[in-house]
Amino acid sequence: MYDLTAALTSLRPGAAWSLTGDTYAGLSWLDTEQSVPTEAECVAEMARLQADYESKEYQRLRAKEYPSFADQFDTLYHGGLAAWQAEIQAVKDKYPKPE
Repeated sequence: MYDLTAALTSLRPGAAWSLTGDTYAGLSWLDTEQSVPTEAECVAEMARLQADYESKEYQRLRAKEYPSFADQFDTLYHGGLAAWQAEIQAVKDKYPKPE
């Protein structure tokens, strides 16, 4: 779950602020260049960040199952391009990209 800190960092990169606790009420805005985001903006950004994270689960699952680069090069050398493509495609098929 994304928190207020992640939302603030995403909404106002590089801004100066401090947070006491973990709620919007504890936010002290110190930045003079950027405006303070509203609580609604922060809540919406936390939801957006969480949805983006969840939508990329297939990428995290694939990354765990892809062979190491050394193993992939070995497959290319010994089995050729078709063997390597089949090996990679098997992982992609197991964890398809959502539409």
